[in-house]
Amino acid sequence: MLLRLPASVTEARECLAEGAVPVGGATLVWATWQREGFPEQAMSLRDVPEANVLGPESLGAAVVLGRIDDRVPRVLREAAASVGTGAVRRAATVGGNLVGSTLRCLLPAALVLDARATVLEPDGVRETDLAEVLAKRHLLLGLHWREPIACAHHKLPGEAGGRPPLAVAAAVHAEDGTPGLLRVAVRDGYDVLTGSVSRAADPERLLRTLRRSVFHTLPPTAWEEVRRHVTGVLASAG
Repeated sequence: MLLRLPASVTEARECLAEGAVPVGGATLVWATWQREGFPEQAMSLRDVPEANVLGPESLGAAVVLGRIDDRVPRVLREAAASVGTGAVRRAATVGGNLVGSTLRCLLPAALVLDARATVLEPDGVRETDLAEVLAKRHLLLGLHWREPIACAHHKLPGEAGGRPPLAVAAAVHAEDGTPGLLRVAVRDGYDVLTGSVSRAADPERLLRTLRRSVFHTLPPTAWEEVRRHVTGVLASAG
């Protein structure tokens, strides 16, 4: 297998056009390739500047999870730190976790930030939403968002080989002329539920509104985790 390392978006587009298979940290695809056969050529974005951005409102797809630090919002930092072991985080990439993984540990955090995605295609670069990226498995170049007022992520301990543990993310965003907007995302097993509500209501009423939304399907124990987490984020927002 030939591994190609383009140094620009233009070179990466050429690799795609020539049939190179995108690969992130290869933590997920390597076993599949060993079992089913390696492609003739693969491509990594690790040398493409746009895929290595790390800042308060943007994150490149080639950034390995272990590099994610306090330059990004807390919710993303905590989500990345919850993934696997240190060895996994030193190899796994943002793009691989979001698009190549069924667990998608970063997805709740990205959703509550209302992140938009930049994707790379043979004929150019364009912006889209995360739903399209996941549905069509686009080659992710990076994410960008507006910095929130407050945010956090929490994942319950899980059992090796068992059901993916519950993960909760929440963020409060400023909205012009309003008290702001609370976004919540919950990974329950392999499903991710999302909802939002205005901060105009008092916390208890806000939580009741959330509970009656898509989160009504959560069992009581899971909802209590969501309730506790959301209450903490609201308190941080002031």
